[in-house]
Amino acid sequence: MAGTGSVSASEVKKLREATGAGVMECKRALEDTNGEFDEAIALVKERGLEKAASRSSRGTNEGLVEAYIHPNRPIGAMISLSCETDFVARTDDFRNLARDLCMHIAAMNPGCISADEGCEGEALLDQPFVKDPGLKVTDLIQEIAARTGENVQVSEFSRFEIGS
Repeated sequence: MAGTGSVSASEVKKLREATGAGVMECKRALEDTNGEFDEAIALVKERGLEKAASRSSRGTNEGLVEAYIHPNRPIGAMISLSCETDFVARTDDFRNLARDLCMHIAAMNPGCISADEGCEGEALLDQPFVKDPGLKVTDLIQEIAARTGENVQVSEFSRFEIGS
């Protein structure tokens, strides 16, 4: 049963900074967990992933193209990362995701975006994320989708390497 105690504005602010969720969502999560901060974080993430899954069929007609060139090797990558609005495409979270995915692609050389493409090599979405092997790339994308409230998709990518 949901908690009935009130939560302070500072608790809501702290949860909001930790999760990127909206004020009301943070307040509800803290109330529902009787102020247990770690439980509230888990609840916000769970609710955000549920919302992201329900948005997966919505169109992604905005986004950005990001490139990464490795400084010490003749290798680089480009990605087209899509979302629903240009507002989200301009956020730091979205831009950082695109940059991180480019670095991941350069390092891990995925064969395709998803396993249902029937490609050679491991699919990008199924790979452990290079910066945090405890996360899959798909989990990282879903985390940003939950934080922004929009459908986020990798549209396409390319990897380039001299001498390969």
